[in-house]
Amino acid sequence: MQIIPNIQELLINQDQTIADALKLIDANAQGICFVISQEQKLVGLVTDGDIRRAFLNHKTIQTKLSEVMQTQFTSLPINTPQEVVQAKLSTNIRHIPLVDEHNVPVDYACFNRLHRTPIMQPLLDGNELAYVSDCIKTGWISSQGSYVRRFEKEFAAYCGVKHALAVSNGTVALHLALAALDIGPGDEVLVPNITFAASINAIIYTGATPVIVDVDRTTWTISLADIEKNINAKTKAIMPVHLYGHPCHMDEIFELAKKHHLLVVEDCAEAIGSLYKGKHVGIEGDAATFSFFGNKTITTGEGGMVFFKNEKAYEKALVLRDHGMSKTKKYWHEYVGFNYRMTNLQGALGCAQLERVHDFVAKKREIAAAYNRILSEFSCFELPPQESWATCGFWLYTALLKKEAPIKRDQLIEKLLRNGVETRPAFYPMHLMPPYKNYPTKSTFENAMFISEQGISFPSSVNLTQEELQNIKQALKSIIETKELHVK
Repeated sequence: MQIIPNIQELLINQDQTIADALKLIDANAQGICFVISQEQKLVGLVTDGDIRRAFLNHKTIQTKLSEVMQTQFTSLPINTPQEVVQAKLSTNIRHIPLVDEHNVPVDYACFNRLHRTPIMQPLLDGNELAYVSDCIKTGWISSQGSYVRRFEKEFAAYCGVKHALAVSNGTVALHLALAALDIGPGDEVLVPNITFAASINAIIYTGATPVIVDVDRTTWTISLADIEKNINAKTKAIMPVHLYGHPCHMDEIFELAKKHHLLVVEDCAEAIGSLYKGKHVGIEGDAATFSFFGNKTITTGEGGMVFFKNEKAYEKALVLRDHGMSKTKKYWHEYVGFNYRMTNLQGALGCAQLERVHDFVAKKREIAAAYNRILSEFSCFELPPQESWATCGFWLYTALLKKEAPIKRDQLIEKLLRNGVETRPAFYPMHLMPPYKNYPTKSTFENAMFISEQGISFPSSVNLTQEELQNIKQALKSIIETKELHVK
């Protein structure tokens, strides 16, 4: 939920001090306060920039605001048409006080009051409506239909594999992959501590035991050292997760798997468009899974996909996906199977989205480059990993706030929300949550704890605008610099 400060949170008396203004600006997170007289009339503005300039001119925190406030500023009558107000807002004028007939401020306008920047939203302005309408007109709305088969074929071609199995969501994709590879009770599967819960849940669904291991400090993906540390006679598979779109150290993982006769099931839910040494992730493992949830790089609303290296495992998964029912003898069940089928409606969305996947991935990387430029202006951020052998898909742009930053991560999230910017913390470590904390491990999780506590994800929709990026930059600048002024 968006938290936009009301007018009272921006008002301060001209007889109050710079110290009072700093507290108010820090609290409202807008980088500004409106200065009023004893009669409550608007007489000036004070920004965080004004305060910095005042300190350079040898003013102190006890200096009255009447000595440092701007007296030339833009204000408008409260009954000004909205389109006029919007036309006045710009990168230089980010807040406009709105006054009554007595020049008393009663409201204000700003970019983030008129617009909210979500963490992620789909872009559905291609052939999505036409293809879904075709499903409805023809009556092919369930799992039987041409769009599912087409989506499987085209997604397999995009990634560079022979076969792909479309399923109802990314979580069941993982479960189906594990089940088709005969992973079950008595087996252990290694899974990284920083990931979405679907990764570990799918292991539990099979009856196997998840073994949570730490992540690498540099790539934030599963730690090679911790993989080897946790391998024993019960270990059956490794589940690398390409976190936020950054590929894992796959060659080394495959070497460990070969050495210990283990399977590799890649969780590529966040890695559409991510390349490992020039090849799409997910094409070398024993199995790989993808998610097309509404916030993913391409979406089918819900939906997932599974790849298999082994033809026999693929054929088994094909049967398991459809209630375990024989492909040659209708209503004869060869296994206790699952209803994990994708609908034709989902497939239609997927086909339309896949037509623009190259554009979407390019836009993701463009957004990441913009964030890298923005965050590089602040000394308190650690940029996301980008190894020379990896081409990140940047599903969700995530950076780390350094421990020495002048603001805590959760405070920054709250203050950005006050500026209409939705962010979110990095994933919680699996080992801390009630369902998972008692599973065996030889890891100590220093890296996972740091990344979880300091990670912050920024809006990453493919339709993120330059105006929104500029608003995020200005909000960060105001929030962080105000905190730094407090320190000084």
